Amino acid sequence: MKKLLIRIGTSLASLALMVTALNVNTACMLFVHQPKLPDNAGKLRKF
Repeated sequence: MKKLLIRIGTSLASLALMVTALNVNTACMLFVHQPKLPDNAGKLRKF
């Protein structure tokens, strides 16, 4: 059971990193609602 939880946790962490990187590099189509990102998320920018 512990191995399963570690595997799920690792997958969830990598998914969260990919979603954050995608969110940093895109802008919202509606300029009214651009969510605030954490300060450390700026390190993931590609430009």
